[in-house]
Amino acid sequence: MYVVCKEHLELAIDQFVDEYEDAPDVVDLKDTEFSDWDPPAKCAECEKNAEYLVV
Repeated sequence: MYVVCKEHLELAIDQFVDEYEDAPDVVDLKDTEFSDWDPPAKCAECEKNAEYLVV
């Protein structure tokens, strides 16, 4: 699972495919709320706001 900004979305997808050998689901964090989990506020690769969840 990767939480990233738009700039690092392609990198996260590539890393997911390399690790799991399957296509990920990409969730737009602006359009989704989770009942039991709060996503990190910052991108895993930089200090920008997190925008996407790659799972």
